[in-house]
Amino acid sequence: MTAAGERQEVRVDRAPVGVFVLVAFAGAWVVCVPLWLTPRHLGVPWAQAVLAAMMYTPALGVLVATRLRRTPGLARQLGLGFGGSFRRCVPYFLFALLAVPALSLAAPFVAALLGVYDLDVHLSLFRETLAHAPGGRHLSLSPTLLAAAQLASIPVAAVVPNGLLTFGEEIGWRGFLLPRLLPLGQWPALVIVGVVWGLWHTPVLLLGFDYPLHHGLAVPLMVGFTVVVGILIGWLRLSTGSIWPGVLAHGALNASAGSVGLFLRAGSHADTALAGITGITGWILPLLVIGLLVAMRRLPVRHVVVV
Repeated sequence: MTAAGERQEVRVDRAPVGVFVLVAFAGAWVVCVPLWLTPRHLGVPWAQAVLAAMMYTPALGVLVATRLRRTPGLARQLGLGFGGSFRRCVPYFLFALLAVPALSLAAPFVAALLGVYDLDVHLSLFRETLAHAPGGRHLSLSPTLLAAAQLASIPVAAVVPNGLLTFGEEIGWRGFLLPRLLPLGQWPALVIVGVVWGLWHTPVLLLGFDYPLHHGLAVPLMVGFTVVVGILIGWLRLSTGSIWPGVLAHGALNASAGSVGLFLRAGSHADTALAGITGITGWILPLLVIGLLVAMRRLPVRHVVVV
């Protein structure tokens, strides 16, 4: 059954979804074992390497699940092409590289308006951090120009290195899983994928990842975040038939998430459960975009072809 108004053609192999989820989740826990065994957890120098490896466990899940059934045209089913038209994908690439990081960069300002973030447009914390960094007092560029350069580099960072890593996730969540849930309807499929994506982060969330002040609430907070942004990334996938706009959108989110610290006043701290794109106030603008897409009848996607 599909929701009213959806017209979609879905011809995908019913490769075992359960196998995919099991491998992706078990792989994430296995990869993170070293972090659990060291008392410093995420504070060890090699933590980023572990996180990078974890991002490829959904790809491993796809590999194991699809090897169980050899399927002609599997690459197209997984969205590894451009949905038949690269030109049609271009506006969605621009949305991923420009609009998605804009939502992330705007999140601290929304949090400040709601009184849960100590905003400083003069970047006092960033200036203080630079001053205490090795050689920071002898930089030739002003902190403002350095901050502007960092922000301008986000679209590039969304591709390299972040896009290289988010591919490992997107081929699983939106390449493999989302099309196989579409018979439930687009909204249920998008929400379920978001929930699965969020729960998959559990091994590092329990160690303080993203929500260091709220270990007990980290999992539901992440699930809320991944459901909201997962709807937008899923919309990119369904609108283009390709995972690549979603790979870049996911990469742009990862590249811009640090902006929650950029605009913070020196001497204060940000509660990431409330502020920043991963915080509750950070979901407001993405939800407004989703509402706009619904109002414009762009969501649910009216013509979905997954072949």
